[in-house]
Amino acid sequence: MHYPSLSALIADSKRALSKGPICLILIEDQIAVDATIRHHAAAGFGSLIAFCDPAITLPDLAEAPLHRVNHAVTDKDALATIVNAVSAAATGSWVYYCYNAEFLFFPFSEHRSIAEMLIFMTEERRDSVMTQVIDLYASDLTAHPDGVDLETPYFDSAGYFALTKQDATGQSLERQVNIFGGLRWRFEEFIAPARRRLDRVALFRAAKGVVMGPDGHFSDPEYNTYACPWHHSPTAAVCSFRAAKALRRNPGSRHAIDSFYWHKSEPFSWQAQQLLDLGMMEPGQWF
Repeated sequence: MHYPSLSALIADSKRALSKGPICLILIEDQIAVDATIRHHAAAGFGSLIAFCDPAITLPDLAEAPLHRVNHAVTDKDALATIVNAVSAAATGSWVYYCYNAEFLFFPFSEHRSIAEMLIFMTEERRDSVMTQVIDLYASDLTAHPDGVDLETPYFDSAGYFALTKQDATGQSLERQVNIFGGLRWRFEEFIAPARRRLDRVALFRAAKGVVMGPDGHFSDPEYNTYACPWHHSPTAAVCSFRAAKALRRNPGSRHAIDSFYWHKSEPFSWQAQQLLDLGMMEPGQWF
């Protein structure tokens, strides 16, 4: 289904948003659009919704319902506008968001669906899944000048760290952290401070009155936590070429960076087990 605007999608929410989990994909350019959509269709989402410019080409998809919505996703606060509108219209549904050239991995995703994990999260009385963004990149920028290599991508196997989130008075917030690392840490001089964080609440259950702010945090503090109070919870990873694309698109960083490769670069296997082994996500009590 093709919707001319976000408001048109919301007006038809009984059809477009009735089958979850819902996957929202904000498409900024034509890079890896087909791969992104097909990856998330294979993960088991009930509905996929692509927000993009009318000039963007989308694949013909038989695996899952794909809706297209005309929207300027590069506008300021476009993400929060989309997420909050969909959340208000799909209360009770699990919602996931990402951009093109980003790929969700969760524990055991090689042989389990996203719906299976979210059933467990609901049983655990969790309304969100903390995800860590893992920067993917091409090792050879001559062969892949846009920084994207879907065939042989690399990522940083080390160099990540977490700092406890604090409130306006400087008090630590319980079970909330800011995560840093990857390309955004190694090339931080080219990255705005607000864009250096790797933590993201990319999976959440829409609830009445719970909204996302411009910084990606939710108005209910419990949504921003990485685990429940009584034990560890499953977490997930969003493997993303977005930072690599930005560093190659920006004239200053493009001419200053000869390679993203360093001694801690490791080939990405496109397997969740690799990320589990490195501690980049965890299954919690889900086995």
